[in-house]
Amino acid sequence: MHFNPIAIGSGSAPAGFRSGRSRIRRSIGFAIVLAGAVLLLGQAWSHLLGADERLRGAMLGGLLAACATALGTLPVLLSQQFSQRTHDAMLGFGAGVMLAASAFSLVIPALASARGLGASGWAAGGIVAVGILAGATLLFVIDRVIPHEHFIKGLEGSQGRAIRRAWLFVLAITLHNLPEGLAIGVAFAGSDATGARALAAGISIQDVPEGMVVALALRGVGYGRWMSAGLGVLSGLIEPVAAVLGVAVISLSASLLPWGLAAAAGGMLYVISHEIIPESHRKGHEAVATAGLMLGFVLMMLLDTAMA
Repeated sequence: MHFNPIAIGSGSAPAGFRSGRSRIRRSIGFAIVLAGAVLLLGQAWSHLLGADERLRGAMLGGLLAACATALGTLPVLLSQQFSQRTHDAMLGFGAGVMLAASAFSLVIPALASARGLGASGWAAGGIVAVGILAGATLLFVIDRVIPHEHFIKGLEGSQGRAIRRAWLFVLAITLHNLPEGLAIGVAFAGSDATGARALAAGISIQDVPEGMVVALALRGVGYGRWMSAGLGVLSGLIEPVAAVLGVAVISLSASLLPWGLAAAAGGMLYVISHEIIPESHRKGHEAVATAGLMLGFVLMMLLDTAMA
């Protein structure tokens, strides 16, 4: 009979027990952070009840998008599994929704706003073109500076390996949600409240599969159900914050509205082309991803035009 001198009398807990305690501590810590974030959002909402109507609308639209992201994490909590084909179809659907939202809820209102400020047809088109390129450039810079991880492509950004994989996933989806939240805020800062509500609804529809994808990706790399769903929810909380920021910036001057709408569209177009579509095509499911994109585009177009 052989004895392990390290195990006997060492007083150290088994590795599995230590790992379980570590997971419990992480879960408790995350729950505290999440609860604090919810309380802060609740306090901000109570202050906004008596504030500007555009600010209230932006906060509500951002919260709707954040709730949609949270809704998408439910399948993980229920231990539901989806095939890669379904993932790619959902990503394509989200890309279609964002494409239509960029065109009908951002670019077209930006052109109308520029003309309303006295710009000619060519001048309005130039303003919107420069704004789109500026928004895309900003996202390009953020994409290069902030380390993050794609669901399939892997690490990007400087010193990416220094950050834990889970937070790299969260950073990646936050990069998606930032321009969406800004777009909601900029839309509510304008005079077309109906179009702003359509945009918020469309982005929220897109956020449901997005929340599910990020939670499933986290689950796939070994994190627990609650941790994966919780991080997915946390990634969506940037949207109400960004929405309020968008209103605040545009409120400084009405002349910034067409620039803001165009920049938000540029940011969303960058995310669609650089992040979502490549991810949806990477596993060889281009057909279903394209079908999802077409359906998402048509649905958002109908939603936007019907509510106009």
